[in-house]
Amino acid sequence: MIAMYYVYILKSLKDGRYYIGSTKNLDNRISDHNLGRTKSLRSRLPLKLVYYEKYPTQSMARKREKEIKNYKGGNAFKKLIKGQ
Repeated sequence: MIAMYYVYILKSLKDGRYYIGSTKNLDNRISDHNLGRTKSLRSRLPLKLVYYEKYPTQSMARKREKEIKNYKGGNAFKKLIKGQ
């Protein structure tokens, strides 16, 4: 079994802003965020998963996470979340 790593984008249903992260266990990480276990996001709950990508290595996922963060708010970011 190959471990997968995820890059994800969450949208705050409270303020409409986005959060980008990466993890090995997507379901657990989203649950942790929505249970208020991420201090920086507690005031922005609830959060909705709007996009994710899978990668075979953590380094690839982190590289992609940084790439998405660099164009957050621009046209490339809008194309990613267009399907929400």
